[in-house]
Amino acid sequence: MRLGIRVRPEASRVGVGPGRDGLLLVAVAERAVDGKATEAALKALAQAVGVRRRDVILVTGATCRTKIVDIVPGPAGEGALAGRIAGLLATEGDEREK
Repeated sequence: MRLGIRVRPEASRVGVGPGRDGLLLVAVAERAVDGKATEAALKALAQAVGVRRRDVILVTGATCRTKIVDIVPGPAGEGALAGRIAGLLATEGDEREK
């Protein structure tokens, strides 16, 4: 499943939630240096949707905040993955990009 995300490095609150333009906002504490924020975002996204880190593959956006990732569904299947992503996109909270 292909998904657009927006990474917010050096965030005071770490989390995954809805962002602007239908993207999933992934807030991480790491700085955007040497790919650390990207790696942290991919780990956080994997944990949030219930798959292994190696099942979240960066397609584009290695050096920018907006990224495209492919997520390989875990044992629960693509329907469960789609449901978790829909739940994250629908969540309201402080993680929302301002």
